[in-house]
Amino acid sequence: MNAASEETKLSCRHVWKVYAGDATPYFKREVDGANAAELSARMREDGAIPAAVDVSFDVHVGEIFVIMGLSGSGKSTLVRCMSRLIEPTAGEILFNGENLLEASSARMIEIRRHQMGMVFQKFALLPHLSVLGNVAFPLEVQGVDRLTREARAREIIELVGLEGREGFFPGELSGGQQQRVGIARSLAVEPEIWFLDEPFSALDPLIRREMQDEFIRLQSVLRKTIVFITHDFDEAIRLADRIAIMKDGRVVQIGTPEELVMQPATDYVAEFTRNVIKAKVVRAGSIMQALPASPPAGGFGQDVTADQRIAEIAPLFEAGPDTIRVVDKAGKPAGCLTRDDVVRIMMQA
Repeated sequence: MNAASEETKLSCRHVWKVYAGDATPYFKREVDGANAAELSARMREDGAIPAAVDVSFDVHVGEIFVIMGLSGSGKSTLVRCMSRLIEPTAGEILFNGENLLEASSARMIEIRRHQMGMVFQKFALLPHLSVLGNVAFPLEVQGVDRLTREARAREIIELVGLEGREGFFPGELSGGQQQRVGIARSLAVEPEIWFLDEPFSALDPLIRREMQDEFIRLQSVLRKTIVFITHDFDEAIRLADRIAIMKDGRVVQIGTPEELVMQPATDYVAEFTRNVIKAKVVRAGSIMQALPASPPAGGFGQDVTADQRIAEIAPLFEAGPDTIRVVDKAGKPAGCLTRDDVVRIMMQA
């Protein structure tokens, strides 16, 4: 979806979070992928609860990295470990190359205040403050003077579409508007990384869809590095550049939405993605053919880009062309799609 770079903003390296009892004895020997399952099973037998099990991945600058799984899979625990709202039991969490597990409490407060934004399922707005006051509050905590923080808050309020409601209180807003205030508040500090833990799951389906659209629009403007938690695969494939699927505290596969649907690594991932409509995730570049030696009779019709999904492209064939040209990011011809190519994907469940 986004032009994310390969530069790493945040890394998890063999991160564990174990609840109940003293987990220290388990980590006296090397803990890696070779014995993580065995170690996790032994912990459970002893009455401990491994909520995050040997988790490793990188989050790239400018990407939307979605972590998803069923309730109890460990996704919310993991995102809180990344900001040390929850203390990991073992491993490393590197933010801009700095190991957060070695940072002092004062240093973590500084990082959270100035470099991290967080939005959770519960809006947690301050009921006695107006929209303007809520959005400006993180800057007040930073010690920013009133004129500066309110000017910044007004900019963000306009960005999220709440201009004119600066003086409203949370109780006077709809659920979707309250969530926009929560998003605006998290953006006020201009975070380098943005953590969102199921931010839309409490909203009605129509409002949820509108908020997803708004989120996509904001990201097109801001290009933030985002870690987004959800249990909804349809939401994940709309928003994600890459998705990590979790089960029982472990990350079982990481990939683009298309990779997860078309090349599931385990039976669990296959079952998880079984009902996804393939046309929503397959991109033109994955199934395009070589351009013919000469244009087809009647021409190619409208060009499409290699990263457009088949569901977006299919309506173009209603206008009559049997072949559509596919172009790369620079607008140069890269291949073509035929009506039969598109129908084949559309027919796949």
